Amino acid sequence: MKMEKITFCPDGDEPVDFYVLEQTKIAGVNYILVTDIEDGDGEALILKDLSKPEDTESVYEIVSEENELNAVAGVFEDLLEDVKFVQE
Repeated sequence: MKMEKITFCPDGDEPVDFYVLEQTKIAGVNYILVTDIEDGDGEALILKDLSKPEDTESVYEIVSEENELNAVAGVFEDLLEDVKFVQE
């Protein structure tokens, strides 16, 4: 299965490519699960969409608040049967 590749352009840093594993909406907020490699076990991040409807580009931040991270990770684990999150 070919995954969608997206490029993030952090302020002042080089662009970074990620592959989208899954997306979901919780309480009206969009979240995406991304990884740094297309195949195999890579680093995964959960990103929260902070974009406003009038924005021409999406704005995402890494979910780092522990309760929010655990809740969203649980949803992604349910959606993707073969995914288990291990926090480092």
